[in-house]
Order: sequence, then C-alpha cells, then structure tokens
Amino acid sequence: MARPLLFLDVDGPLNPYAAQPERRPAGYTTIRVPRLDSATPRLHSKPLRVWLHPGHGPALLALGYELCWATTWMDSANRWIGPVLGLPTLPFVDFGEALFRERPDGVHWKTEALVTYAGGRPFAWVDDEQGEADDAYVNAHHPAAALLHHVNPRIGLRDDDFTALAEFAASVETS
Repeated sequence: MARPLLFLDVDGPLNPYAAQPERRPAGYTTIRVPRLDSATPRLHSKPLRVWLHPGHGPALLALGYELCWATTWMDSANRWIGPVLGLPTLPFVDFGEALFRERPDGVHWKTEALVTYAGGRPFAWVDDEQGEADDAYVNAHHPAAALLHHVNPRIGLRDDDFTALAEFAASVETS
C-alpha cells in the first residue's frame, strides 16, 4: 500500500510569517529570497524574509508520508525551502490557472487541485488557510481518508502538529 501524501504549504506552517516581525521564533533561521516585481521583470529592492526551522525537515521525513509541496512557491520551494530544511527535491502541485482564483463557494483555491492530485489516495494537508468549506469539499469529492490540518501562521508547525500528523498516518495504515 502506498504511503499517504502530505501536502505542505510553506508560508504559515513552515515559515511563521505572521509572527512579530522583529522577533524570529526560537530555533528558526532567516533566509532572504529575491523577489521579482510582478509588474516588471526586475528584482524588488527588498528581498522576502523567510523563517525556517531546520529541525522540521527530519521531523517531516520521519512521519512516513510521501511529501509534496502545496504552495504558491511551487517548484521554487525545492530551491529555497527544501535545502534549509534538509529535504530532498519534492514533487509539487502545479496550481496553474487556479492560483489565487477566488471561488464563489468559499472553497480555497488549492483544495480542488489537491483532491485531483491525490487521485483517491489518503492525504494530509498542512496550511494556514483551510476552513469548513474545504472540509466539506474534500468529504464530498475525495473517497479516501483526508486530514486538513490548520497551522497557526504566527507559530508554524509545533510538536502537537507533528503528533496529529503521525496519528493520522498511523490510522490510515491500520484501516
């Protein structure tokens, strides 16, 4: 039986971007990522500040999931985020035209693409933006077990989040 998928968002779960800007959380390191100006093909003068915890990579790998980026960073997460966390190159969900497209039903723009990508496999999704509409959509359109795990963007992934993910993976293996 294939391992369940773990869809990883970057900003919120791995990068607690909503933490107080002048206080890097304990255990995190800071990286600066160049940003392109969306209006012109030139770099912003101010790079994006990203906080990452190097211990998260080994902890994620130990959970027994098949890891997959589910982030607006898409493949750029392999260049900027994965190496800091000690993660190998991971597959990513290409959100294509769904990227940031607001839905009238309140379902997050990532949700349908994640269900499609999962293709009926059990999955967990860590993000700071899912809600009840996403739970309902997944329950209605995904035949396998799924865990939509909300992470507080002020604190990022914590021990209790890893415990919840491990328990879900164990429940999928025994069912």
